[in-house]
Amino acid sequence: MDLFKVFSSKSSSKDMAKERLKLILIHDRANISPELLNSIKEDILQVISKYFEIDNGEIDVKMTKLEEIPGESPALIASIPIKKMKEAR
Repeated sequence: MDLFKVFSSKSSSKDMAKERLKLILIHDRANISPELLNSIKEDILQVISKYFEIDNGEIDVKMTKLEEIPGESPALIASIPIKKMKEAR
């Protein structure tokens, strides 16, 4: 066991490459092109922006898998930091 790895919060390049490869495989299995994923992201942001002021610099939308569902079904994960709620119209 590497004692320095226990206290380090950085992930190794190997781990990052492994995670990226998993995301690519999930995209392929879900048959979703990067263009379609980007279009979905824009639609989601348009709707959420009606109700919340969001931080555009920290948005992360990606495909992943749900391990709790048999067959490892793809799932859309969106992390959208909200600055504040907009006034009711």
